[in-house]
Amino acid sequence: MATAQLTTDRLAEKHRPTLDQALATIRTRAYWSPHPEHPKAYGADGSLDAAAGLAAHQAVLNTRFELDQPGTDDWTGRETSPYGPALGIEYPHPDIDVLLPAMRAGTAAWRDAGPETRALVCLEILSRISARSHEFAHAVMHTSGQAFVMAFQAGGPHAQDRGLEAVAYAYEEQTRTPAGRVDWSKPQGKRDPLELSKEFTPVGRGVALLVGCNTFPTWNGYPGLFASLATGNPVLVKPHPRAVLPLALTVRVAREVLAEAGFDPNLVALAVERPGEGIAKTLAVRPEIRIVDYTGSTAFGDWLEANARQAQVYTEKAGVNTVLIDSTDDYRGMLGNLAFSLSLYSGQMCTTPQNLLIPREGVATDQGPKSYDEVVADLAAAIDGLLGDDTRANGLLGALVNPDVKARVEAAAGLGEVALASREVVNPEYPDAVVRTPVVVKLDGSKPDDQAAFLAECFGPVSFAVSVDSTEQGLDLLRRTIREQGAMTVGAYTTSEETERAVEEVCLEESAQLSLNLTGGVFVNQTAAFSDFHGSGGNPSANAALCDGAFVAHRFRVVEVRRQS
Repeated sequence: MATAQLTTDRLAEKHRPTLDQALATIRTRAYWSPHPEHPKAYGADGSLDAAAGLAAHQAVLNTRFELDQPGTDDWTGRETSPYGPALGIEYPHPDIDVLLPAMRAGTAAWRDAGPETRALVCLEILSRISARSHEFAHAVMHTSGQAFVMAFQAGGPHAQDRGLEAVAYAYEEQTRTPAGRVDWSKPQGKRDPLELSKEFTPVGRGVALLVGCNTFPTWNGYPGLFASLATGNPVLVKPHPRAVLPLALTVRVAREVLAEAGFDPNLVALAVERPGEGIAKTLAVRPEIRIVDYTGSTAFGDWLEANARQAQVYTEKAGVNTVLIDSTDDYRGMLGNLAFSLSLYSGQMCTTPQNLLIPREGVATDQGPKSYDEVVADLAAAIDGLLGDDTRANGLLGALVNPDVKARVEAAAGLGEVALASREVVNPEYPDAVVRTPVVVKLDGSKPDDQAAFLAECFGPVSFAVSVDSTEQGLDLLRRTIREQGAMTVGAYTTSEETERAVEEVCLEESAQLSLNLTGGVFVNQTAAFSDFHGSGGNPSANAALCDGAFVAHRFRVVEVRRQS
């Protein structure tokens, strides 16, 4: 084991208050974040300001990304920014037969360090990532297509919050059982008591495989990465081939901190695949891989759940998110909230609403009754108003992450009557960026052909305004959608207590997270770490929630050693 530059005492002095606050907050579910979300908050105390972050990002372009990890047999990487430029970065390609044994070599020392030291090391990693949030923002922006502000917030402080949240849950679950020696005595009446000493040690399951996603590489990646690392497991990070850089930077920081803390840096390693190699499928069934975290398509998520039988598999897959519109006492606020939710990051969020269920007879509002056609037309106008200025539109939409999204936007117009056509937006700074506004298509909830369209996920800036015979039919369709297709989020607008209870009952029975009557600055497709659960693990869209006790508890086992006293 390397000589520690970061001692446990130094780590505790620096990070124990943060860990304690995180532990308190997951119990109260209050708002808290140690990571500032405003870009101007950075630049002091060793953190990178905007200019330094951009310079750091530019310095890594067109270079070979050295990690000094064992088993490198080649160099690979073909990332191209959704905004146009090729990143030109080469990453180490792994010889898995060499890398996996090397990763396991440091496990015993990491296990013996205990839950607190592991948590504190993880917090040091997050702290150093936080100081480089501006650099990470450019990495996320130019791999995911998010606009800069969103890339900064979601890819930086919000992702770091989710990582810290996972560490807090990991520490909480591991310390439920007492650490150190426990003396046990069983009375035997007139005879001497039976006496033993017992020790209980949390032991990681083995190497964890993190399969990264293209759209939110850090936000979706950090919970699994830090949950596994904090519970004693080495972590092999396999990024999406179009979004390597944010997770490669993460691995580099983690390896540096581990080494400085006296642990084997190979506890965290990177596995970048050659074009078309499909290395995730090979890795997932290796006997050394005992945990898999995955965000992406339902097809591969289902394959992992069926085939990676030696591992504990955590998946976030596709779903069909739905909003039921029954009535509202703030019509303008509802339209504005929905318009923003449908537009943010071009609808390329797993939480973006897709289906809007609207009664044919219309809805009651504070502006009088509105027919189905009026609601749809007014929503289209609200989206147009929100995105009418190209500068603002670019800031909200970002760029389409891949050609498949563009193809879905173009095909959507053929599925039904177009209430709002998608338009091309030019980004003057990045003229090669593919930027499109949302398309809204009218469909009939009673027609089988239309049902086939809206009951399948159409990832991207595509929404369906689905007419239903009544609110009751809408509730039935909502239940069916969640049960058959899954949903990461559900929204509803109603002024009726009876309808509110009915929607709530559907979501409780089908395990879907519900947002009611959002008309202000909180949106159905946004969740706050330490308070909101992302997914539930109880419907087909995901088999786990970010984050809860179940997300971390199966990443380790408690092993007992008994000794005769």
